[in-house]
Amino acid sequence: MTGPDAPREPRGDRPALGVRRRLAGLRALQVFGLSLAGLTLGGLALLSTGGYAPEAAAGSVAPRFSVLLAGRDIVYCYYRQPCKDQDQRTGLAQPPNTDTVMLVKVDGSQVTVLSIPRDTNVGEFDPQRSRAEQKVNSQYFSGGPEALLRAAETITGEPVRSYVIVRTDYVERVIDALGGLDVTVPEGGIEWVDQAAGVNLKLAPGEHHLNGKDAALFLRVRKGFGDDYGRIDHQKQALTQLAARLRSAQGLAALPTILGGIGNGVETNLDPNLLTAMRPFLPQMKLSFATLPTDPIPGTFNLAVNRERLAAVWGDAGAQAPTPTALPDVRVRIEDASGAKLGLTLQRALKALGYAQVSTVTIPESREASQVFTQDAVTEATFLAGALNLPRLQGERFPVGPREIGIYLTADARDHLPALARMRDAFAAAGAPDLTAPTQPTTETP
Repeated sequence: MTGPDAPREPRGDRPALGVRRRLAGLRALQVFGLSLAGLTLGGLALLSTGGYAPEAAAGSVAPRFSVLLAGRDIVYCYYRQPCKDQDQRTGLAQPPNTDTVMLVKVDGSQVTVLSIPRDTNVGEFDPQRSRAEQKVNSQYFSGGPEALLRAAETITGEPVRSYVIVRTDYVERVIDALGGLDVTVPEGGIEWVDQAAGVNLKLAPGEHHLNGKDAALFLRVRKGFGDDYGRIDHQKQALTQLAARLRSAQGLAALPTILGGIGNGVETNLDPNLLTAMRPFLPQMKLSFATLPTDPIPGTFNLAVNRERLAAVWGDAGAQAPTPTALPDVRVRIEDASGAKLGLTLQRALKALGYAQVSTVTIPESREASQVFTQDAVTEATFLAGALNLPRLQGERFPVGPREIGIYLTADARDHLPALARMRDAFAAAGAPDLTAPTQPTTETP
């Protein structure tokens, strides 16, 4: 009997059962010429041996710092006319909010990012004050970057000394330098027309390759993604793709554009030498994204920080997960957009390792970035992401349920996970049957 009503083994017996099942699966895999070491929990990372440069040169000092990253609007003085002085605070048609706010921790090649929703309240809610002025996205205009910095410290409880505030036009230049952005527009499409701001973005559902201008608009739009949380989640996916390109020759060539924005679309107190010091570590960069957990403040649109959940999704616990010793108690859903039918091969490997609930759906090929995503199974998702050397994204609107992990395999998996293709071919040549019956149906769609 399978499914949610099936009887479960006593938890005390589950680790031993998990070991027996893993060994049985691994013996079966060896019959088809696969390496035992390549499929043990400690060696699963061998699946991702391709596509990455060697370690940073000996003697390189790993940079360690935290920085607040925020995106701000272009300010307009008149209808569809940007102000000549983009730093002015008076005579504006509308104030420049910072609706994108992220706290970034860098520790060598490990980069963890916490997205802060725009409506997050700074400190305890005060019913005697304006609701809008208490939100994090209004702090920059009212008090400059230092006020936004203090707000981030209050919200997260962590000291932050550096900030980088970027304008939309700078984002456009960087995306163009990195070769544009590949996106998947959801059903219903996206239409954002704002004549006053000169915005005319119309995208049909499906795959698109966007230039810098349209990509910057895409990253700001909420319609089509539900709400601010949905926008934050698709911003993470886009940043994952752009960060992956930094590892390439094209990405390294874009560094002058990135660094050259200081004073021309970038407002910062960060030492530029820190960014240069990161260069040797870019090829090994490991990304983890999370969203600040919040709770609604009754009678308002403001949000209060949920500090108990924050500790679970971000920080050291959310970025460095230990190797699990018991049978994995999560569901894994593989979305195969690789164009090479790699999903079923990964499903076979995971089931051999003791992941009893694994399903695969094949979807049209995508040029976005492969990734591991979840809502609440952060520790388990972090382990799988580390094993596959893929970014881990935690969010509030990803299409996964409780205790579920999604693995999104795209066209880059053909280079990034070369062992999967070899395993696929080996299984096909040997006529291998299913190793274990899936607990959820596997779906293949053209």
